[in-house]
This record gives sequence, structure tokens and C-alpha cells, in this order.
Amino acid sequence: MAGAEPLVALEGVAKSFARRLLVQNRSFALSGIDITINRGEVVGILGESGSGKSTVANIITRLTGYDSGRYLFKGRDVATLTRKESFAFKSDVQIVFQDPYGSLNPRATVQSSVMESLLLHKRELGKAERIARAGQLLEEVGLNAAWGDRYPHEFSGGQRQRVAIARALAVEPELLVCDEPLSSLDVSIQAQILELFVRMIRERNLTIVFISHDVNVVRLLCDRVYVMNQGRIVEQGQARDVLSRPQNEYTARLLEAVY
Repeated sequence: MAGAEPLVALEGVAKSFARRLLVQNRSFALSGIDITINRGEVVGILGESGSGKSTVANIITRLTGYDSGRYLFKGRDVATLTRKESFAFKSDVQIVFQDPYGSLNPRATVQSSVMESLLLHKRELGKAERIARAGQLLEEVGLNAAWGDRYPHEFSGGQRQRVAIARALAVEPELLVCDEPLSSLDVSIQAQILELFVRMIRERNLTIVFISHDVNVVRLLCDRVYVMNQGRIVEQGQARDVLSRPQNEYTARLLEAVY
């Protein structure tokens, strides 16, 4: 809706890191990041490895802090959230990580993993309701609900990523952050998970930040895109415009590498 308050607004956000041992001539910093995400949008953050994309994802999910600037979520400065509001934030904003192997507890059944956030954030649900909800979510992401008593090692990488997506959706978050969720999967499996995202976006009207180095994925999924290089946003706009008529030399080079 025109004029509606953004769900997320990063205003001049900066973050610096200490120089890493044995790594030279690299700037591990974000500088003056301005990003807005409106409800119902799929916003891509595109760039090569080391451009700062994942750091932005971690700031949006509050997995890491920032040195300066402001982060507004639903109009509130997250730095001023109370303890109770910060707990609610963890339900409102969920993340799907790149590595489905490392993001699930190997000692917990997949049903337990999906139900974990329900125990924390949907305490009004009884055990039977939580189990039913977990089964519904597994079915929604293309898995058999009867597999809920299995463990992560019994699933393929693509299936584990489906479990991770189901877990993220369990509490019906207002924002889903996807940090390179396809890049550790085989190409054939990537297509299946991409198809799942397309369907979920259509059916759930999700608000998503989609972090990727893949131009074609961003082109397919995203309404708008921010292009990052060396910790800065070098171009932004409607995805179809930026990815067909880039104004920045770096964006043009990314596109040339695809063809």
C-alpha cells in the first residue's frame, strides 16, 4: 500500500569487523546501508561472496549488532525494544540458513524441530495441536507428515532444507529471511526448493528478504533488489529493471557472468 510504513527500515547502518588473521586487503565492513522492506514484498539482496549480504541478513534478524545507524521494525527502533518485545521479535522474524546440515539439531526428530518454536511462542496450543501443526507444515513443504519421527541424518539435503523452511514458518512470522538457502544444494534439488518458494510466496503472501549470489534466482523470485559490493549498496530498484538495464558497472559484470 502506498504510503504504508515499511516493515523493515535500515537507515545508515554500518558495521565493522576486526581484520581476520591471515587475510589481507579485505574490508570486512558495512557502510551506510539503507534498505526498506514493505509488507508482502520479496526483496533480493544480490552480490558475490564477501559483499556483506549475510551480515545484512544477520543484522535484520538481530543475530549480530551494528555500530551506527538505525534499524526500525514496524516503526520501532529495535535498540529500544523491551525484553518482552525482543522475545516477540524472535517470533516475528525467522531465518532459513544456507546449510541445512548444520541448522537442524541432529539429536531431535524433525517433528520436534518444527515444534520447538511453537513451544516457545504459541504456548496456547496443546500438545496434540502442536503435533498436528507440525504435520501440516511438513506436508506443506512437500514431506510426508508420517516422517516426523525421523532424524535429520535420515533425510537428503533438499529434504532437510524443507524441514528448515517448515520450522521457520511454524510461528507464522511477519518476515522470513532466506540466507542463500539454495547454494549448498545440488542443482536439481535447487530447482525443487525454488519451486517451493514460488508456491509459498503465491499462497502465503509472504514478506521475504532473499539473500543470493544467483542473478536468475533473484530475477525469478524478487520484486525489488539491492545489489551489494564490498559492504555497500551500489544499485537498487525493481528487479526487472535492475537486472535488465543495470546502471552500475558492478551489476553489469554480475549479469555478464551469467551469460
